[in-house]
Amino acid sequence: MEAERLIAAGRRALAESRTALDIVAEAWQAQALAQAIGSHLALCGPLELRSEARGLSETGGGRGVLEYPVLGPGGPRAAQLTEVADARVALNALGALLGEVGIALVGVACATDEEGLYWQCIEAIDAADESNDRVRGMLRRLAVRERDRPPDAARGRAGPTTGPP
Repeated sequence: MEAERLIAAGRRALAESRTALDIVAEAWQAQALAQAIGSHLALCGPLELRSEARGLSETGGGRGVLEYPVLGPGGPRAAQLTEVADARVALNALGALLGEVGIALVGVACATDEEGLYWQCIEAIDAADESNDRVRGMLRRLAVRERDRPPDAARGRAGPTTGPP
């Protein structure tokens, strides 16, 4: 499945989450998706993104997201990732998802009296923040690439022809 569709599914699932554990599960789903998109871009993405994408694929405190049982019976949504059609669009959407995840997790952390859940939220907030930093770095690299590209090449057109007026 294309990255943008998976990200949209994650945003919907997060918005529909009603319990603290649902929110934490969606946070780790988002982290798994960020790692999968990072892995995909590290292998198949634009050359200037590959190093930062490799870093994104390794975010989450060095822990495999699949170790978290809160992902639910369907496992990680990220396992369905087949392509990243437009890196810029996917990264912008992923950044929005990670931001929403962070906000939702802060709400859970502030509302819980359970120490274990609190620390799980803090860990997930750190992972989402680190992933979002990587995403913003890749978006900056894409912006530099677009800025440095000749204007006509950026629009997909040939430059001006030389010839008599």
